[in-house]
Amino acid sequence: MMDKNLIKETMLSLEAAAFQSAREEYLDYVADARLDRSEPIENDEQAQAETASDFSEALDDTLHDYGDKLETLRKIDFGPKATVTAGALVRLSGRDFVIAVSTGRFTIDGREMMGISTMAPIFEALEGARTGETVEFKGRKLVVEDVA
Repeated sequence: MMDKNLIKETMLSLEAAAFQSAREEYLDYVADARLDRSEPIENDEQAQAETASDFSEALDDTLHDYGDKLETLRKIDFGPKATVTAGALVRLSGRDFVIAVSTGRFTIDGREMMGISTMAPIFEALEGARTGETVEFKGRKLVVEDVA
């Protein structure tokens, strides 16, 4: 069985890097959105500043999302699990998923996995399932091959 502490630390590291990248983009856009008020402002400069301001607002939401993910990951108990719940490592149809926060694919010890949020529709179908049970999601039957 995989070291779930390593999984948690890897997920925290990946989300922290994504947070930092989003933060840098945010700060760049905020800087671009500022106009030099000491000089006459051209119409295209005003339009570019307004566009940059809109992007910075969207990135602000992204920053909050990453911050929320990091906080959630820190709080989740990644100890052993008998049923699908937050902190569980679940094998479905030969693929590994971590019930925590949504992530892209990542690899640990040669095994590819992906994070699933407890807010995701598939979690609702999986919640409480045990190894060997079959669940249905969007008309498909999925066998829970392992829960740890």
